[in-house]
Amino acid sequence: MFSARVPPLRSNRVARAIARVHATGQPLDDLTVSNPTRVGLSYPARLLEPLGATSALRYDPAPFGVAAAREAVAAYLTGRGVRVSADRVIVTASTSESYSLLFKLLCDPADLVLVPQPSYPLFEHLTRLDGVVASAYALEYHGRWELNLDSLHRAVEPRARAILLVNPNNPTGSFVRQDELDAVRETAARHELAIISDEVFDVYPLEERAPGGSGALVGECDALTFTLGGLSKSAALPQVKLGWILVGGPETLVRRALARLELVCDSYLSVATPVQLAVGTLLERTGPVVDQIRRRVRANYATLRSLVRRFPACGVLHTEAGWYAVVQVPATRSEEALVIDLIERDRVLVHPGYFFDFPREAFLVISLLPAPAVFAGPVTRVLTRASR
Repeated sequence: MFSARVPPLRSNRVARAIARVHATGQPLDDLTVSNPTRVGLSYPARLLEPLGATSALRYDPAPFGVAAAREAVAAYLTGRGVRVSADRVIVTASTSESYSLLFKLLCDPADLVLVPQPSYPLFEHLTRLDGVVASAYALEYHGRWELNLDSLHRAVEPRARAILLVNPNNPTGSFVRQDELDAVRETAARHELAIISDEVFDVYPLEERAPGGSGALVGECDALTFTLGGLSKSAALPQVKLGWILVGGPETLVRRALARLELVCDSYLSVATPVQLAVGTLLERTGPVVDQIRRRVRANYATLRSLVRRFPACGVLHTEAGWYAVVQVPATRSEEALVIDLIERDRVLVHPGYFFDFPREAFLVISLLPAPAVFAGPVTRVLTRASR
């Protein structure tokens, strides 16, 4: 009766361990938190008032978003050094929806999208839901994360349709270097593949002058490109659903892509008018919130690196941006066993590396979002348990 694209949900051992602790009523220190609205940040008073504007009572459906929203996104990005014309901006309900729209545009059922590994596990679900196959290419760590171009080239098959970049990557926090980006462009142009660049975390560099940068593909001339962003990270407002796609590439391909995307977007018209009219104001008013997050993740990253020095068996992998860090721990037991021990004995929750398809053991992924006052204690318990 049901589609194979939607497998039944099955609980895993980590989820069951969490449920057992919650059933006792005991607190669990969450070092996996990804929701900025739940970590004690200070949001401006009456921030969401623009969503109640009376002008939003009028409905003027526009497949790519109302002109005011597209212009506001273009102006925001221009202020960050990304010069993009509003007519190349497509407003969506979220980055996840952006992926779904692009998979519909680019892929027939069973076509391939090349995705980085390790990376965010959501891609497996998003591709499956659109009947698309995720084919991995490797990121490798050699003092910093690097794109393995040989693995990318091996992943290019006749049914491949797009190369997905996550820049910076989640959870590795690594930017795509310029030489890597040049190689990806050449591969995409040669094999007639599109490039999808997810840049939602690029507003959170851990260094003032971190490598990389947003919008590198906006002016692309050789390959069809789609750059993704949204309010979830750029304004720390995941509950206010609005994302965007920037379209770049050869003019002929861009025109063909936009004509087809207009049909796809017009079939859904999913973005609410109030948030479209408010997006410019929301981006402006949440600047201080984004600054808070930058300061916090940098402080927590420094704390983590300092604490790890007391545990020689552990190490923090170099991170350039985002709000996660990867800790390598002794592979004396499985990641799953260690994470369950941390839940049941130390009352701390972290992600095992295999959640993100790390190719080998043993890694833990730790959120840098918690308030600094409650970060060091749980991290110390993690490192102590991992070193035993």
